[in-house]
Amino acid sequence: MRLRNKPWAKDALAAHPEMVIQDPAQWKGRWHERFGNNNPIHIEIGSGKGQFVSGMARQNPNINYIGIEIQESVLVVALEKALLADVPNLQLLHVNGGQVTDYFEDGEVDQIYLNFSDPWPKKRHAKRRLTHESFLVGYEKVLPPFGELHFKTDNRGLFEYSLASFSQFGLVLKQVWLDLHQVEFPGNVMTEYEEKFSAKGHPIYRVEVIFPQERIVFKQPK
Repeated sequence: MRLRNKPWAKDALAAHPEMVIQDPAQWKGRWHERFGNNNPIHIEIGSGKGQFVSGMARQNPNINYIGIEIQESVLVVALEKALLADVPNLQLLHVNGGQVTDYFEDGEVDQIYLNFSDPWPKKRHAKRRLTHESFLVGYEKVLPPFGELHFKTDNRGLFEYSLASFSQFGLVLKQVWLDLHQVEFPGNVMTEYEEKFSAKGHPIYRVEVIFPQERIVFKQPK
């Protein structure tokens, strides 16, 4: 889907330094200072238009949230929603979410969310998927032992690929949903895509995985 360019987005983001951090690397290892408390830190990589991360921040005031989005024209919409939600426990970053180790110290993040990530369906683009092993290495560094990653998508192919990727990396599958909206799931905050696809009757897939203290890696046979 082609994004509409918003030439004013850069200035709009810069006008709110209290929420949009221009140089997040300066806070690496000091995010609790930025938030002014020692609450857990949860990050959403690829936060899109921000409905999920704003909703989570409003629902859980004792957790600090950071939404990461690389596209300015999308992040500015997330900013508008965050300002309307009036959530002091939310910060937004205009950076590449695949480079989390540039912005967070080892073990500084308590939980990671990946919601409706780009499926990159062509096999040659597998390394661009946010659940590829190369990204899991970075997530493992910024999470503590037994830190969690929660992943949602409507794309069955990406979900199956991700389950295999998690397992081969040595992660523990805590819980798996093959049709999230057909079961009771208290506190579920939907993304914009989730609302759209579930309204069309598409199943929503969800998994929670744990990064154990010691991984047991099973190599695929050659």
